[in-house]
Amino acid sequence: MKIADKVFENYTFVMAIVNLTPDSFWKESRTAEDGVLFAVERAIKEGASVIDLGAQSTRPGYTEVSAEEEIKRLERPLRLIKERFDIPVSVDTYFSECAKVALSLGADMINDIWGLSRDGKMAEVIAKSNASVCIMHNAKTPLLGDIWHPIEDFLRKSVKKAEENGIDKDRIILDGGIGFAKSKEQNLELLEGYERLSGLGYPLLLGTSRKSLFGGKVEDRLPQTLASTRLAVQKNVLFVRVHDVKENVEVIRREYERS
Repeated sequence: MKIADKVFENYTFVMAIVNLTPDSFWKESRTAEDGVLFAVERAIKEGASVIDLGAQSTRPGYTEVSAEEEIKRLERPLRLIKERFDIPVSVDTYFSECAKVALSLGADMINDIWGLSRDGKMAEVIAKSNASVCIMHNAKTPLLGDIWHPIEDFLRKSVKKAEENGIDKDRIILDGGIGFAKSKEQNLELLEGYERLSGLGYPLLLGTSRKSLFGGKVEDRLPQTLASTRLAVQKNVLFVRVHDVKENVEVIRREYERS
């Protein structure tokens, strides 16, 4: 897969979460504007390969903010990051208006939790900038019964939309959407069988970091997150999107040394 001018393959890489939000579910990921460069520098030193910048919390029960508010939160931090660091930056948004501004400021990828289905202009905006995209499964109502058919069907349709709008195949990555429109049991089933999504023909991103499927308090979920990262390596997942960069990088390194 390509993000900016970098090629990612044959390994499990870390995408570091940097949130420009006051309400993200894991408080340690919240970064004030004046601290964003420190947060990014730390993530890079700890081994992150991509920064995922978010200006809207998508935790369960979140209150949506507008595209204008996302842009307001993103503009200066994104500009500073691109001026200071040579690392690909993904922007987490489902608004094409926000994506267009972010890409004009140097963002290299759009991470869309609605898989190009929420905003009809999103795929076109990404294609025009020759950017990369993470297409995540989501649904307006919780899945019922078998999870695999609706997830795979959604992702196929989104990929078709991406390609029809001109997004290069080697700039597409898929995310099964753990924690979105799925019960705890369904999330665990998806995690255990995650490699099935590779059959769609694209690399995979796994996002489980400190999520509620692990139970307990958010501050106590690092061990389970690391276990899911080990599983990601075993399943040849290309990226894990995480809050705790150092610990996940170390787990990945050890897993490859063991194999």
